[in-house]
Amino acid sequence: MQPYFIPYAGYFRLFAASDVFVIFDCVQFPRRGWVHRNRLPLASGELGWLSLPLAKCSRATLIRDLVFAPDAAKRFEAATRRFPILERACENNAEIFARLVDFGSGTVADYLCESLRWLAGDLGFSTPMVRSSSLRIPLELRGQDRILAIVERLGAERYVNAPGGRALYDANIFAARGVDLRFLPPYNVSSASILTRLLSEPAPAVADEIRRHTALLP
Repeated sequence: MQPYFIPYAGYFRLFAASDVFVIFDCVQFPRRGWVHRNRLPLASGELGWLSLPLAKCSRATLIRDLVFAPDAAKRFEAATRRFPILERACENNAEIFARLVDFGSGTVADYLCESLRWLAGDLGFSTPMVRSSSLRIPLELRGQDRILAIVERLGAERYVNAPGGRALYDANIFAARGVDLRFLPPYNVSSASILTRLLSEPAPAVADEIRRHTALLP
């Protein structure tokens, strides 16, 4: 799965359903996707975008190669002031806010992987994570061929994907390669960012909701 920025709770079902969670960072950065941004409630009650400040990059840039803008930390902290829930977290010295604004000295992918790790940990999931870029899959492999190469490199027998993957993968092709392709059902609960939820609800309650909606479908 691509590394999303503070994704919704349903994303973490992949941690609950997997023995290994693969961060899919060896593909082109989708500028209109959820890798570098998410929506949080504004004072008006409407949702506004909170985006990671990225350095300019070409359209062909891979997720693994994204870097932060030189003034990213300053711009990001200023952007958080638009959202009351983050302002309160900052004023209360909440650890979750401190981790959110700590970009470290690595790449954007490093930050995203680390944030997913601690968010999953807050929910009680300790699933090991592997970055697809570390597996040295040939760049010419694309689509489901690339996914199958990753699965085979890890010696796995099952691949679990989010509901949207149904349009991308052919179960018969996976089966012919000895891989059981399974999907999570739609998450008809809340689409709110996990950050919003963990700042307003007990983590065990959110984790229980995630587990209750993790049944795998063929």
